[in-house]
Amino acid sequence: MLAPKDFLDALSGHASRLFSGDTPLPRNEIESQFKALLQSGFSKLDLVSREEFDSQMVVLARTRARLENLEAKVAELEARLTPPAAE
Repeated sequence: MLAPKDFLDALSGHASRLFSGDTPLPRNEIESQFKALLQSGFSKLDLVSREEFDSQMVVLARTRARLENLEAKVAELEARLTPPAAE
């Protein structure tokens, strides 16, 4: 995985080579090459899709809710088992 600065430096270098060619490329050719360049760069990063991120957030929220319920039950059971303090 590339560090963000290294990634941006490499992307900038490739883009400058793409846009500074001696012969001007048609717009659609530049767009397709730039998209390929971005996809290549992003594939080197450790990224997840928005759908995967959202699904993991749902799982995390569900897990937190279950954990809070379990903690409340444990506290209730501990309260039942602990004898009242003698005065």
